[in-house]
Amino acid sequence: RRLACGDVEGRLEAIFGRVRAVQAKSGRFDMLLCVGNFFGSASEEEWAEYRTGAKKAPIPTYVLGANNQDTLSYFPDVSGCELAENITYLGRRGVFTGCSGLLVAYLSGTEAQEQPAPAHSFSTKDVEELKTSLLSTPNFRGVDILLTSPWPRDVGTFGNSAGEIDTKKCGSKLVSDLAASLKPRYHFAALEKAYYERLPYRNHMVLQGTPQHVTRFIALADVGNTSKKKYLYAFSIVPMSSMDPVELVKQPQDVTENPYRKLRKEAPKAKAEEEPACQFFFDLNKHQGKKRPSDGKEGGNSQPKQAKKAPQPTGPCWFCLASPEVEKHLVVSIGTHCYLALAKGGLLPDHVLILPIGHYQSVVDLSAEVLEEVTKYKAALKEFFRSKGKRYVLFERNYRSQHLQLQVIPVPLDRCTSEDIKESFITQAQEQQIELLEIPEHSDITQVAQPGTPYFYVELDTGEKLFHRIRGRFPLQFGRAVLASGALLALPQRADWRQCAAPRPEEAAQARAFRRDFQPFDFSLRD
Repeated sequence: RRLACGDVEGRLEAIFGRVRAVQAKSGRFDMLLCVGNFFGSASEEEWAEYRTGAKKAPIPTYVLGANNQDTLSYFPDVSGCELAENITYLGRRGVFTGCSGLLVAYLSGTEAQEQPAPAHSFSTKDVEELKTSLLSTPNFRGVDILLTSPWPRDVGTFGNSAGEIDTKKCGSKLVSDLAASLKPRYHFAALEKAYYERLPYRNHMVLQGTPQHVTRFIALADVGNTSKKKYLYAFSIVPMSSMDPVELVKQPQDVTENPYRKLRKEAPKAKAEEEPACQFFFDLNKHQGKKRPSDGKEGGNSQPKQAKKAPQPTGPCWFCLASPEVEKHLVVSIGTHCYLALAKGGLLPDHVLILPIGHYQSVVDLSAEVLEEVTKYKAALKEFFRSKGKRYVLFERNYRSQHLQLQVIPVPLDRCTSEDIKESFITQAQEQQIELLEIPEHSDITQVAQPGTPYFYVELDTGEKLFHRIRGRFPLQFGRAVLASGALLALPQRADWRQCAAPRPEEAAQARAFRRDFQPFDFSLRD
């Protein structure tokens, strides 16, 4: 049983008095871990009583080093030392292992803003050396606890709100990198005078690897703060080395995506994409992460696949091009197997649909030649929208629809990045208990969904994709609502297409304008 606390700032009587009260009520704890500023500008009087032995900390207390020039003098040995009885300075950076096998990694100071790094700061070299010392350990799975003073930058991504703290601006990118690499089960930080217990996050990519333990990030407020924000955190932890592997990797219901996913994606990639001889399919009906090679012999049938024929609709279809139901004034391009049409009640005037001419329900039902032309239209739309300073977001909802509609909506390049778009989709999905997973870059939608499977998927013009297998009810306007939200297009009043339908002459004029602008990029006029 351990305790962790935020910035003490020299208030030794306050923190140790609180520890004694907690132990009197709940029993003995093994140690106190202090992050943030242990000493303050007016620490000397209280500290002298502990330094001289007149007073003693009630339990073994471990502290991080200085975060500013003013308190450097309290830490005489950069490699760590005993400051007083029961109070130990851990050192600049390193790892210590408790007698129970608990593995604790620590990094003192704040991120250096200049070189050479001041004595109260850490540099890229410090972080790399700490990472190397652990990652080079055989069978390294992570650490039990990580102690840093600064928050990790972007820790709130995909998570619950951190209140008034903007996690995209505060904290350290180097600490984010450290946390992403060391995969702590608990990560404690301070300095922001705020309490924030983030939802636990994954340390593996779903569908791409075996499950790993989750991380819980906890930021603690300053001791004795007048706002009564939480500064002391009690927790029980069994060392990773002593845990049953199955118990260790259990995923809580409120687990989120890893907030440092972008950092991990920038790491050297595996060579899976360089091995075209073996294609992998991910079977969502079986254990996650299992792969089955596609060798043309699935189900014992080794006959080559026949080209798919478009099935006939069971009733009137609004999107089969030959159907009298089609609103042909919205059509802006016609290829051999597909066509483009402006969306009725579009989110934007250039909101466009890619549709098969024949009757197909979803992308996974398409024949090879239709899929090839869909790909050509996506490439043409990417080039077209990029020429206008935009990137497109494409989504498909194969649920309560009978004809494939690939919704393509442009977003200004200067408004948000591809990571912002993915974060918005994943965050809003989590709010509605929808599990939206990133598909591995070397696979596509046909590899994760079988024909007839209800699903929702998002694709960016970078090729990045998110997928949700629909197992129950699903909000019909979800994709459009995410894009209309304040985080992206900020058009919440246009989230429902039925509220956006324009008179037919206005629709026809918009279609003519789009057709004219798209003409230089329209391969169907050249083929």
